[in-house]
Amino acid sequence: MQTLWAPWRMDYILGKKAEGCIFCLFPAEEHDAQNLILGRTRHSFVMLNRFPYNNGHLMVIPRHHCCDLRKLDDEQLLDLHRLLSTSIDVLARAANPEGLNIGMNLGKVAGAGIDEHLHYHLVPRWNGDTNFMPVLAETRVMVEHLDAAWQRLRPLFDEALGG
Repeated sequence: MQTLWAPWRMDYILGKKAEGCIFCLFPAEEHDAQNLILGRTRHSFVMLNRFPYNNGHLMVIPRHHCCDLRKLDDEQLLDLHRLLSTSIDVLARAANPEGLNIGMNLGKVAGAGIDEHLHYHLVPRWNGDTNFMPVLAETRVMVEHLDAAWQRLRPLFDEALGG
């Protein structure tokens, strides 16, 4: 049997959990690098997923706290989807993915980890990224640290969003 060490996970396991909704708390703070926020618009923001399925896994999130897409007004919906489109453009420039998974899990039974605040997931994909590691070893290989991904993507979002 082989052991895969991930000691940085202990900070998450033992660390104090935020009280309240992180999708409401994080954009109110001015700690974008720490909170992995890459860009903001009037009604939405985009951030790296701290527990990604693949490198460059983003979440696009409305600022309005709700779990029902139908509760967003037209301006909020348009802003959210424009940021989703901008995020696709940025990922294309930064990582040249061969495909993308884009989805939203509405409700805990649908797989939402944070079910009280809706959000899109963008997962860049490349041919061969589903290799033997997850299939045989139940292990995912992440080739870039989150801090490095933030440093690489943030200037592109600043440019795209005029920030």
